Amino acid sequence: MLPELTHEEILRYSRHLLIPDVGLEGQRKLKAASVLLIGTGGLGSPAALYLAAAGIGRIGLVDYDVVDTSNLQRQVIHGTNRLGDLKVESARDRILDLNPDIQVDVYNEPFTSENAMRIAEDYDILLDGTDNFPTRYLVNDVCVLMGKPNVFGSIFRFEGQVSVFDAKRGPCYRCLFPEPPPPGLVPSCAEGGVLGVLPGTIGTLQATETIKLILGIGKPLIGRLLLYDALDTTFQFVNLRKNPHCKVCGPEPEVTHLIDYEEFCGVPGHDHDMGSAGVEWDIEPLELARRLEAGEAIHLVDVREPVELAVSRIPGEDLIPLGELAANLSRLDSAEEMVLFCRSGTRSARALQVLVSAGFRKVKNLRGGINAWVQDVDPEQPIY
Repeated sequence: MLPELTHEEILRYSRHLLIPDVGLEGQRKLKAASVLLIGTGGLGSPAALYLAAAGIGRIGLVDYDVVDTSNLQRQVIHGTNRLGDLKVESARDRILDLNPDIQVDVYNEPFTSENAMRIAEDYDILLDGTDNFPTRYLVNDVCVLMGKPNVFGSIFRFEGQVSVFDAKRGPCYRCLFPEPPPPGLVPSCAEGGVLGVLPGTIGTLQATETIKLILGIGKPLIGRLLLYDALDTTFQFVNLRKNPHCKVCGPEPEVTHLIDYEEFCGVPGHDHDMGSAGVEWDIEPLELARRLEAGEAIHLVDVREPVELAVSRIPGEDLIPLGELAANLSRLDSAEEMVLFCRSGTRSARALQVLVSAGFRKVKNLRGGINAWVQDVDPEQPIY
């Protein structure tokens, strides 16, 4: 039985009540609905705000990060006064300020195979606002195994994607991407950047698809992948088909329980050990500075993109972007001592793997990247 609306709620949602496809009954459906948002960052911010404003009765927020200055360019649910606060608490407070009549649950923990089913159990729809492949496959498999729709979104630089993966009525994420890309092939937004307004567009589309599913109106993006290019202002659609051999939603599934998704994708799903290649391969900024000051011959290899040189640099660096490294191994001498670095140490850790696989042994990764160098050694340069 659908919940009733108070007089205050009728006034709040009056513009919805005027729409024949929504009306009073539709608004009561929204009040009865529950949506779990995985991530309160770029995509989760606009999605959470608009779902709350629309009157979704129960919203769950999953995240484990804190608000950082670099988030504010796009994660509009957070403000400067919340820097250093837990993202789930910052998002919850903003949502309840926008709409105090709804229930907001927070889960300050990574979304993992161990807790995903427990967290997702009480929600009708999952909205995927994540930025890594292990969690995307995890969200998909949870939705398939539990029979819930997965409202998917992804962003990179000027481009975004949106779809609704509902294995009951169409393909799932694994039907489109049976296997993850090779580790390091697809950079994250933290590595490649993203236009600040892009997640607003994609996250709002995810919220729209969620509301359509709840109301049972329109044509949801089931069996279709929307491709958005902000530079050309174009929307394209790719029709998707259910894969009869899908390992999770096919007639003879191989995946019948949640697996180790970090192992499956070959990359971490969360930010633990960010900027590190492991104790054996890391060098700390102060140690590198000491050795350089002592006159040691160290080949500094910068695997960032050329545009990043305008922000900060280490004198004497040799720029070889990560994507060009494998084709430029002839420029490097395996007999030399080498230190690889990038912005945070993540790309250089992958670059180290490339070199080690090619037989290089005298190579180190600058732990924390040039940002750690700036913080510990050269604070006159900016952190980005």
